[in-house]
Amino acid sequence: MPRPEGKAGGEVLEKRKPKTRKPRLFHAVLHNDDYTTMEFVVKILESVFHKPEPDAFRIMMQVHLEGKGICGAYTYEEAETKVATVHDLAQEAGFPLRATVEEA
Repeated sequence: MPRPEGKAGGEVLEKRKPKTRKPRLFHAVLHNDDYTTMEFVVKILESVFHKPEPDAFRIMMQVHLEGKGICGAYTYEEAETKVATVHDLAQEAGFPLRATVEEA
């Protein structure tokens, strides 16, 4: 049925806003070994993960004493890139330092 000119039908048209989801976060984790020096681990934490010296030292001690330490929470791609950077730098320096990505 056609509407008369100038009269609204009373309906309200809404534009639905798309819901944005926050990306899932993943932890970048360093693992302890018997060969990588503590100084190198602190250097990695400062340069790759941008940790201030006190935080880098605390995480390094956690890695040393507990076997692993969380370096930060990132999107999967960021965590994967940081882990690859750690492996590259460790290999260049001759250390077997291992890092992994774990779900947060």
